[in-house]
Amino acid sequence: MDNQFRKFLDTYLEAWRSSSLPQIRDLISRNYKAREITDGDIIDFGFEESIHGWEQGFNFVKENNAEWELKEISTIPLRADETLVIISATMILQGKNFNTGHLFFQTFKKDTYDDWKLIRSYIEAGIPMDNIKRFQLN
Repeated sequence: MDNQFRKFLDTYLEAWRSSSLPQIRDLISRNYKAREITDGDIIDFGFEESIHGWEQGFNFVKENNAEWELKEISTIPLRADETLVIISATMILQGKNFNTGHLFFQTFKKDTYDDWKLIRSYIEAGIPMDNIKRFQLN
């Protein structure tokens, strides 16, 4: 992994952990596309819907004095200008982890200004934490 991408990814994860909507918004491509699966239901969405979702999640964290627990599972270079990162995410509320979490398969790409942006996500939501903890790549 090159240093420029590592620095970007650290910035991205810190923006997420600190629930910074302005920062997250700047790190997502306007052409962003995503698919989320929750209890078998498939939802496809783009940039604006994504920002609305981030806002809801960040407001919940702030209003409930919760915190994000993010784990970087794997970083996979796809092309010279694209990298896939697998992240597990859950929240800690009143010192206790939620029983479920999400797996994010997120693709980042360098834009024409040589900046990294999140361009695609595939999200498996509501997975029991025991299953996420056992997740491993072979």
